[in-house]
This record gives sequence, structure tokens and C-alpha cells, in this order.
Amino acid sequence: MNSAARLQIHSVEQEGPAAAVCIVRCVGGVARVGQEFAGAMTLDRILRYGREVEFLEPPHSAKVRLSGAGVHALERGAVVTALRSEA
Repeated sequence: MNSAARLQIHSVEQEGPAAAVCIVRCVGGVARVGQEFAGAMTLDRILRYGREVEFLEPPHSAKVRLSGAGVHALERGAVVTALRSEA
């Protein structure tokens, strides 16, 4: 059984009205580029050690770009959950 991806926000590095760049830790499931998250957000980009990757799994951390209406609510310690699990 696959669980939905969950990303815990460590810090919000850049924030605009439609996108935010954050440092996150994957705390559940596998987060993938293009995946939709609760709060009307989409995971646009994942950078690990300066390299772009397609997915992030626990317990790893990365710099990510999230876009969508919900990015204004992101703050340290918040956990965002994918709308569905990815196989």
C-alpha cells in the first residue's frame, strides 16, 4: 500500500503571490514533480544537492518550488499532503 506524499516545511526561502521556494523534508510517501498537494498547490521542481531530480522520498530534504493559490499559507513546521498517492 502506497501512502500519500507528505512534505514538512523547514523554511520558506522565496514567496510570491503564485509560487514559493521552500526547504522541505519528505516525511511520508514519495513526492514527485507535477504532483498536486492539498491547498491548491503543485510541486513544480525538486533540487537536491544542486541537481534537479524527479522525486523525493523519506527521510530526505530538498529545495522545492510549489505553485498555486495555497502557497501564501506555507510556514515553518507545516506539513503539506499530496491529494493522492503515486505508485
